[in-house]
Amino acid sequence: MKLGKRIAIWIAASLMVLVVAAGLLFWMRPLAVLEWYSRQALTRAGLKKTAVETSLGRQVLWQGGSGPTLVLLHGAGDQAGSWAQVAPALSREYRVLVLDLPGHGESGPTDKPITVGVITQGVEEVLQQKTNGPVILVGNSLGAFVAMLYAHRHPLQVARVIAVNGGAVRNDLKGLTLTPTNRDEAGKLFGAMRDPYAPAVPGWVLDDFIRRTRKGPLGQLMANRKDFESNFLDGHLSEVSVPVDLLWGEADRLVPVEYAERMEKELPTSRLTRIPRCGHVPQVECPQTFLQALQKILLKPQSPMPQGKVVEGALKEQ
Repeated sequence: MKLGKRIAIWIAASLMVLVVAAGLLFWMRPLAVLEWYSRQALTRAGLKKTAVETSLGRQVLWQGGSGPTLVLLHGAGDQAGSWAQVAPALSREYRVLVLDLPGHGESGPTDKPITVGVITQGVEEVLQQKTNGPVILVGNSLGAFVAMLYAHRHPLQVARVIAVNGGAVRNDLKGLTLTPTNRDEAGKLFGAMRDPYAPAVPGWVLDDFIRRTRKGPLGQLMANRKDFESNFLDGHLSEVSVPVDLLWGEADRLVPVEYAERMEKELPTSRLTRIPRCGHVPQVECPQTFLQALQKILLKPQSPMPQGKVVEGALKEQ
């Protein structure tokens, strides 16, 4: 057999092995593969990966663009890549910082339990080093909780908050668990987080979520419920002096739109925008509609006014 033919056969065989290995990895650890892809997408879009040293260890973030500073905070158990489908467009008008929250992604700490208090402390230290002046905080789920805590504690450092399907008051999970131990519990959780007409999450993906939750940041957060209780702002939302926009995927049954309506009544300056046919993580589930809604909100700054009653018109998926 000629040398050239042997090399071609070897290359083809090697590629086949790689394809099989990649398929096996995706089947065994699909969430890790999807996270890797989304993080690579941030870099491919031109956002620069960087890190800062804090008392909690190394904190990782992506940054890009210029203009007013827009900080994107993901939810519990997630990572910066969840913003990959919207951050590039936002960086055309803003200086965008996309954080791996403390204990998530590649951010420390690695030597202490992850709590809301620890996460908020880490975000405070990152923003002290990376920003100069008031910022716009956009937080999803736990990220919205942290954004509101930060605004409550540092109002002069925040221009406005956009809370996406999350906040800093108690929520009744109505029988759902964030730390499922079997496919039935995990299926119900994902079903509540997504539009009812969305395709069901495959069982092998649910299995991976269950495995990751046991020892991951979400599991650690749920193991420290007292810390959650100590950080809630129930009865103190009137002290949040910065404008707050509530941007809600109204198909969310984990943190339903009634939760947003309750916050809207208590916040001094707020307004609610609903996104139909979209669930708990709209920047992933319906990114184009979410981006359209977010950009519309950003173009219409709120003026100081009495308790928020303005409700933006619903937006439809294009």
